[in-house]
Amino acid sequence: MRLAVVLTATVVTAGLLAGCGGRRDAPQTDAGGAVTCEVSQETRVGIATGNATGVYFALGNAYAEQISQATNGTVKATAAETGASVQNIQQLVAGTYQVAFSLADTAADAVLGTGSFDGKKQPVQALTRLYPNYTQVVVRTGANINSVADLRGKRVSTGSPKSGTEVIAHRVLQAAGLDPESDISAQRLDLTKTVDGMKDGSIDAMFFSGGLPTPGITDLFTSARDKVRFLDIADLTPRMRTVSPVYEEGAIPAATYGLSADARTIVVPNVLLVRDDLDANLACILTETVFDRKTQLEQANSAAKGISRDAAQNTAPVPLHRGAAFALTR
Repeated sequence: MRLAVVLTATVVTAGLLAGCGGRRDAPQTDAGGAVTCEVSQETRVGIATGNATGVYFALGNAYAEQISQATNGTVKATAAETGASVQNIQQLVAGTYQVAFSLADTAADAVLGTGSFDGKKQPVQALTRLYPNYTQVVVRTGANINSVADLRGKRVSTGSPKSGTEVIAHRVLQAAGLDPESDISAQRLDLTKTVDGMKDGSIDAMFFSGGLPTPGITDLFTSARDKVRFLDIADLTPRMRTVSPVYEEGAIPAATYGLSADARTIVVPNVLLVRDDLDANLACILTETVFDRKTQLEQANSAAKGISRDAAQNTAPVPLHRGAAFALTR
């Protein structure tokens, strides 16, 4: 394996661990110079993931374990449940975490200072492009919903507050001519509470952006079966692309959740983010671990099969961190 780590007895004591596995201070800042892909002191890394029954959380925990194993404990990584993309970026910039999973559209908003970031460009860069996320819109079969426009007046979960799911849900609703603030009864719930609401009938429809399979969606279709179904939203892709070119048309294969037919939808890539001032050698190690330990990540969730070294550098408009660029080109 190309990963190289210099082991020493030095322990970082620059800050106390923050809640949920993060740190209030970055473990190392980039001092410039040549990238060696080596670290010379014990370093703690917090990883911001997403909802507990989503793919980010499953892969984030596996990734943390593999970082620690790959470096023989010199880089000690821990993953934390979060509200996902927007919140992850905010906490990454604040220094609570050093690595964050994010949807590519939210990451693009961050570096451009658009959308949820209110004109303020965020100092983040990418380690790599990851697997694709599928916009999973599920409706109750008895709710008389056959299109996104039919969500008017319905009880709709748009995902956790400050999540990438919420961003995409609002954009899909707007593409269908609906105002997310007034035309639906918005339920801003995490995936676990959303699935519970779909099961007990307190929610008519839900959005979730995640890799395949998403554990919470698997649970919903296993438990509710014929009481729920996917909504086809692919026809809204052209309108979504006027907002961001990262959106693509795709399909959720029927076999993913044991259904009778594929479900057409909108797809967006995921990216792995760090602050732009993270130590380049640490960034290199974090990037190499994704690819050197890809088999182990796939065992945690098969969505990791969509991670490709060939596509890894396709993170625009989010810049690739120079430590990641070194890892991906050597």
